[in-house]
Amino acid sequence: MKTKRHNYEYDVDVASQTAPANVVRMVGYGKKVLEIGCGPGSITKILAEQGECKVTGLELDPEAIEKVTPYCVKVMQADLNSSEWPKLIDASEKFDVVVAADVLEHLYDPWVNLQKMASFVNDNGYIIISLPHAGHAAVMACLYNGDFQYRDWGLLDRTHIRFFCLKNIEDLFAQAKLKIIEVAYVTKSAEETEFVAGWTNLPPLVKKAFNSAPHSDIYQVVIKAVPLAFNGTAISLTPLNRRPIKARPLTKIKRRVGARMTPDSKRKIRSFLKLLKIGV
Repeated sequence: MKTKRHNYEYDVDVASQTAPANVVRMVGYGKKVLEIGCGPGSITKILAEQGECKVTGLELDPEAIEKVTPYCVKVMQADLNSSEWPKLIDASEKFDVVVAADVLEHLYDPWVNLQKMASFVNDNGYIIISLPHAGHAAVMACLYNGDFQYRDWGLLDRTHIRFFCLKNIEDLFAQAKLKIIEVAYVTKSAEETEFVAGWTNLPPLVKKAFNSAPHSDIYQVVIKAVPLAFNGTAISLTPLNRRPIKARPLTKIKRRVGARMTPDSKRKIRSFLKLLKIGV
């Protein structure tokens, strides 16, 4: 009898540019891995079977633990929102790689927890983190529409309690005394996201405005980082200069856009810009 698929159970195409595939590539081959928040083992299985990694897992959900156990050297039940979880691991045990794939956004204090995670990296090790990007155009569309569409998965997973744009991600790593040495951006157009229905109904000029933000197509970010004292050149996430927009006088933009919009659309845009503290 086929077992029920876990909510966070998915297939990983290692040749793709998805976040899980980038996590697997960044981890590497034959590593001793601590996977924090390993879930039902979607990534763990690939690391163990194809990457020949020895994985120790931390997970809260008993159903997920049952599914991931065959792919781990050891799995421990851990509540990452408790300050006690690091005590489950021998303080002297260090790992080649610490992985937390789409985990920090579920935690009350991702800042402190990232510091704790990094403490388990050995002298030649590194940490791999993936995070959803809250600056995506589809999320802007949800705010514009006044409909923050919580779901069981994706950018607005109903269990997310922290939200990060690129600058916030940089600050997160900086306060943990980690430097980012590699990054992979998972990009999607708004039409490719779970919010396509709300996006489709936006006025064309509003879509154009949201898409003009330099990072608006970044859906997830996968990061490889090391402690500041380790070898490796630090890189920045924000100076991407992607899709540069030719500057125009703001008054001209207002006139051209306003002439083509309904009063209701104008009202919504004013409310949205006020929310972002942009003068209108």
